[in-house]
Amino acid sequence: MTAYPSLHMIINGEKVAGGSRRTHTVVNPATGESLGELPLADAADLDRALEVAAEGFAIWRKSTPQERAAVLQGAARLMVERADDLARIATMEEGKPFAEARIEVMMNVGLFNFYAGECFRLYGRELVRPEGMRSTVRWEPVGPVAAFAPWNFPLGNPGRKLGAPIAAGCSVILKSAEETPASALGVLQCLLDAGLPPQVAQAVFGVPDEVSRHLLASPIIRKLSFTGSTVVGKHLAKLAADNMIRTTMELGGHGPVLVFSDADVDKALATSVGGKYRNCGQVCVSPTRFIVEESVFERFRDGFIEGAKAQVVGNGLDPATTMGPMANARRPEAMDRLIGDAVAKGAKLGTGGERIGNQGFFYAPSVLSEVPLDAAIMHEEPFGPVAIINPYKGEEAMIAEANRLPYGLAAYAWTSDVQRQRRLAAQLEAGMVGINSHMIGGADAPFGGVKWSGHGSEDGPEGVKACMVLKAVHEG
Repeated sequence: MTAYPSLHMIINGEKVAGGSRRTHTVVNPATGESLGELPLADAADLDRALEVAAEGFAIWRKSTPQERAAVLQGAARLMVERADDLARIATMEEGKPFAEARIEVMMNVGLFNFYAGECFRLYGRELVRPEGMRSTVRWEPVGPVAAFAPWNFPLGNPGRKLGAPIAAGCSVILKSAEETPASALGVLQCLLDAGLPPQVAQAVFGVPDEVSRHLLASPIIRKLSFTGSTVVGKHLAKLAADNMIRTTMELGGHGPVLVFSDADVDKALATSVGGKYRNCGQVCVSPTRFIVEESVFERFRDGFIEGAKAQVVGNGLDPATTMGPMANARRPEAMDRLIGDAVAKGAKLGTGGERIGNQGFFYAPSVLSEVPLDAAIMHEEPFGPVAIINPYKGEEAMIAEANRLPYGLAAYAWTSDVQRQRRLAAQLEAGMVGINSHMIGGADAPFGGVKWSGHGSEDGPEGVKACMVLKAVHEG
């Protein structure tokens, strides 16, 4: 069994331990017990990280595609070798089932290998000009990147934040979540062990507002990449604006799922139940608001309740577990508040709606139906194991409900009507749309949202280009 590692920051390749620094207690969400003490950066640590990042950019912007690709491919190989250890650490920190954490490792492997190939595809172009003149358009690395990653995908989020800048030729300062530090450190260590110069990538932890204000106030930082809530994203965007720092924002969602009467309801149920309770519902693209045509509403609702009751809730290290605990004490409190408010306003609770056990942060898979529009959960992302299932009359009303909120990250639809599929693809206001599928991501596909769900993309060629700037050069 993998032991939980000692915790530190990484600056210039050095492991920076506690000393006199403040610390944060990392807790196992399955037991509520302490895993370790994480040192938090002070101002001197952040200044040193910025200084090293500037040095790292001067080095890495001159690197060849072959050098960048070799590091990314080498890190991918090391992640395969260390997959079980990385996955167990992620499960200890975040709670998700070991099998889900291992898939997350392999997601990073695929992304790093894709980005390695992308290093050779960062093409510019030459413009047509009269004889004697030459005009070219070049892609160049934007500069040092400040990258802030949340706790819900403790391996995958750091992988996204590190892989794109490194492929583009940038340096990066990673501030991953204090709840899941060892997972992020494990990903970075694979890159360093694969030959990444130590100046190119740093990992710091700290009080989030202190770290973000300090880094974004520095003229060294040229790009901010943030994944998290819309509220925090708006705050960081304002800080970034003072120095005109470019931003990629992957923010909150409230995933609508449209289920039409002509859909394969059994397949929609099997897919949606698994998608809803994956990672205990703590997924930004989690299917949440089920917008079901009236004629199949009761069948879909009752089937979903059966699927929720069939989930095996327990410690993520138990092979029988299909849903682990919530990641921290704040999340069960949020579930109690949102579900309690909905029921008080007339919603029907089909199952769940309560905590499980007297240790850790376990919450029962929950299903609400016929939820009134004035319930808070109809407007606020629950980020937990609760499905909202309501009946609607026809396509127009269903699309209107899907687009009602200011969020636009992921949307899903189930229908066998090909013409309707095309209408939905055009009319749903989301950065990613899944039709008869909940598979909306991939190493080669852009991942991002619209409206309050943010702007810019991670993954795919777009993820690397988000860490680059255009330059037009005209020679007479």
